[in-house]
Amino acid sequence: MQMLDAVRNAFRLPDLRRKLLYTLFIILVYQFAAHIPVPGVNRAALNNLLNGQGGGIIQTLNLLSGGAVSQMSVLANGVYPYITAQIIIQLLMGVIPQLEAIAKEPGGQDKLNQYTYYLAIPMGLLQAIGVINLLQSQITGGSPLLPGFGVSGPNVNILLTVSVLATMTAGTMFAIWLGELITEQGIGNGLSLIIFSGIVAQVPRGLGILIQDQQFVVGNLLAFLIITVGAVVVIVFVEQGTRRIPVQYGKRVRGRSQTSGGSTFIPMKVNSAGMIPLIFAQAIVAFPAILAGIFIPNTPFGISITQTFGTREGLWYWVFEFVLVFAFTYFYADVMLQNQDLAGNLQKQGGFIPGIRPGKRTETYITKVTRRITFAGATYLALIAVLPGLFFPIYYLYTGRTDITATTNPAQVMSSAGLIIVVGVVMDTLNQLESQLVMRNYEGFLR
Repeated sequence: MQMLDAVRNAFRLPDLRRKLLYTLFIILVYQFAAHIPVPGVNRAALNNLLNGQGGGIIQTLNLLSGGAVSQMSVLANGVYPYITAQIIIQLLMGVIPQLEAIAKEPGGQDKLNQYTYYLAIPMGLLQAIGVINLLQSQITGGSPLLPGFGVSGPNVNILLTVSVLATMTAGTMFAIWLGELITEQGIGNGLSLIIFSGIVAQVPRGLGILIQDQQFVVGNLLAFLIITVGAVVVIVFVEQGTRRIPVQYGKRVRGRSQTSGGSTFIPMKVNSAGMIPLIFAQAIVAFPAILAGIFIPNTPFGISITQTFGTREGLWYWVFEFVLVFAFTYFYADVMLQNQDLAGNLQKQGGFIPGIRPGKRTETYITKVTRRITFAGATYLALIAVLPGLFFPIYYLYTGRTDITATTNPAQVMSSAGLIIVVGVVMDTLNQLESQLVMRNYEGFLR
């Protein structure tokens, strides 16, 4: 009842109601555009891919495109090029001192964001080529996905090729723009909400595929419910976990007044990186298959890479994803810790950790504590990410069948990575809405 009252209060306030309706409107605009196909797409070939030939890679790319790949839409790139550009800029900051210096300048973050937008354009163009070639390589026999696409060979249509690449690249920038509109004028993080909407929109189709397996329909639906509910409980429990570092403030004199000291704590989250490592890992794990689709689409080596990283199946795929999620969690936690400069801020405010000297000792202590608890957070994220892969042997023991695929796996209807993104986006959006309500003397969602 408290949550329903909070929702009612949010819609009673004109500015919050406007933000909520604006966010919903932008999501609907994105979902509408996600159903506009690129010029010349072969619907029959696309349906063959959706029905099992390329289900794994489509699910992987759908995660970051908001479901647009399954429609071969003008938004099929989604926000993936922008995420890739962010990863590149973050990595370059560690090796190019000028970029790190820019980040510390007033307005430097805005300049880095501008560089990210510029880099997203060529990344969007490369991804468009890679996605088309990758999906085309999944079709065995029959008509091609985009007849006439390419720059060489028989029946090539250069005008079609240029128009498809231009519209998909423009679609990337349009998706980024919509996400920024939500962040600036709506509620929540825009890019995350776009990814969230695409994941949720794919659930009915995934359940429909499970129901088609008449022999194990009850077992499949029961497995889906158990995995989903269990994963959500674990995700919420761990995401709320914190390690409290005690902080003491000494007495301070300002003018003629004296401020008494006090004690408080710094709440260090077990998973301080949130869902960002999963989004980064999902972006990178599909990258080898996309590169193979660009440079070596029809070679034996290219086909091998596509089968390993483009189907969301096999031991090497899940090992690669586990390592990526684990590594990105540490990487992003360190980046966030450096940006916050907790030790420096404590020293400026006259605070200290009991038993630890201010300055460098405090910074070392906070870094040590963060990395220790991040081990638990990184392990949790990585295990949740590879949960669908762990379900394969369970499915075999239960049914004795070996024909399960990415599209018929109950653990991949929403995918564990998708679940973390969905739960994380919901919690982040509710937190933002709660803070808006609390500022207006209303009770929030989470109190």
